[in-house]
Amino acid sequence: MYLLVSYDIVEDRRRRRLAKALAKHLQRVQYSVFEGPLPERRLHALREAVAKSIHPPDDSVRIYTLCARCRESLELLGCGPIVDDPDDVIL
Repeated sequence: MYLLVSYDIVEDRRRRRLAKALAKHLQRVQYSVFEGPLPERRLHALREAVAKSIHPPDDSVRIYTLCARCRESLELLGCGPIVDDPDDVIL
């Protein structure tokens, strides 16, 4: 399966913790967006990592499963830098 994960995290510490957890499973494509292929057997681990990293009353995380046809219709405008290290993100 192919996932796209976006998040809005209020606190810097939780934001960094979530970004590091997501980076173990997916590739960062924007400051608050990760995407990539993920075997279905690892989806539970991803969800657990998200649950441990956020405070649900304040934070939100969206996980989208993209089908092959949806991925083919992806349109990318511009080509900003991909951030490899979550500590490099300017807040």
